[in-house]
Amino acid sequence: MRIGIDARYLSHGIMGGINSYLRNLLPALFEVAKDHQIFLYADTKQPFELMELPGNVVLRLVNYRTGLSSLYYDFNLKKTMAEDKLDIVHFPSNYGFGPRGVQSLITLHDEINITPLWKILSGHPKNVRTVVMMTYLHWVSSWAIRKTDLVVTISEYARKQILKWSSLSENKVIAIHHGRPANVLQATEGRELARIRSEYGITKDFALADALKNPAVLIRAWKILPEEIRREKEIIFFSRRENVKPEIHEAVQAGYAKFILRPEREDLNALYSMATIFVFPSWIEGFGIPLLEAMLCGTPIIASDRGAIPEVLGNAGLVIDAEDHMMLAKYLETLFTDHEERERLISIGYARVQDFSWKESASKLMEIYRELAISKR
Repeated sequence: MRIGIDARYLSHGIMGGINSYLRNLLPALFEVAKDHQIFLYADTKQPFELMELPGNVVLRLVNYRTGLSSLYYDFNLKKTMAEDKLDIVHFPSNYGFGPRGVQSLITLHDEINITPLWKILSGHPKNVRTVVMMTYLHWVSSWAIRKTDLVVTISEYARKQILKWSSLSENKVIAIHHGRPANVLQATEGRELARIRSEYGITKDFALADALKNPAVLIRAWKILPEEIRREKEIIFFSRRENVKPEIHEAVQAGYAKFILRPEREDLNALYSMATIFVFPSWIEGFGIPLLEAMLCGTPIIASDRGAIPEVLGNAGLVIDAEDHMMLAKYLETLFTDHEERERLISIGYARVQDFSWKESASKLMEIYRELAISKR
């Protein structure tokens, strides 16, 4: 087969999300598709991130001039693709339009882009640029999934939500889980852990939490913990963005929390590895990669029962309602004081995370490519 993949997220300097998906998926796909020809399509905005591509992989670069180039290639990348006489084209970033007569599939990572526009735009304040971008993504994603031959998503939860908010038939949407992240390893080297503690001023045992994932419920729970725990422990919040809830800054000022902005991957691995607990009370997750990160680093987990979290977590953590600060406080006290319970969850987590393999994800994707190619004949 001749397989085309829109890989522009690997030439835009954007970390996390779809970039991480491609960085992990593509090397596994190269291996399982070594008897097939793969064409990657990217642009020249930034240097392409994957080095030393195998012999069955060809990189095609299109010229990036201005911010409008991305918009142009959303609809015209298919012209470059058509030159390679593809059998299959895959758009891994929620939308895309392939050449006429070529079978296509789209990875729609969650339902956000295709929910009603009023629902997308409601909620937190937005500026004009954000409103325009959300409107465009809603329109182009909704249009693209109607035209494509198949939609792949990342969890059964996301699949059900996509079916709920679209007119797609059940057999047109397939769930394939993420694999475990290759760049996450438990940090055990004493000098490295000491460096992290010194650099970030960490002197106590701590609960680690993403500052963007419903931090207010953790802060409410913290305030009702026994005084001894509040005195001897602390919260470490991390975030990829500066704009976090005011409650976090108040917690930092009150002295029971610290806030780390954009920690390097190695530093975040160390923080996971040192944390007594990872708290993930997210309101909604299409998958929940941080759960796998915590399991890989041997960190016991308390998480919400929302979205795909129960599907990914299994029995490898303690589960709460996303707004139940009373139960969260109870579980925090348990894991801060009960060594055997922590060890039990760590052991289950190590076993659970082995179920998530990028090679298996790539193999399932290859089966879909084959089925689509056969259906064309």
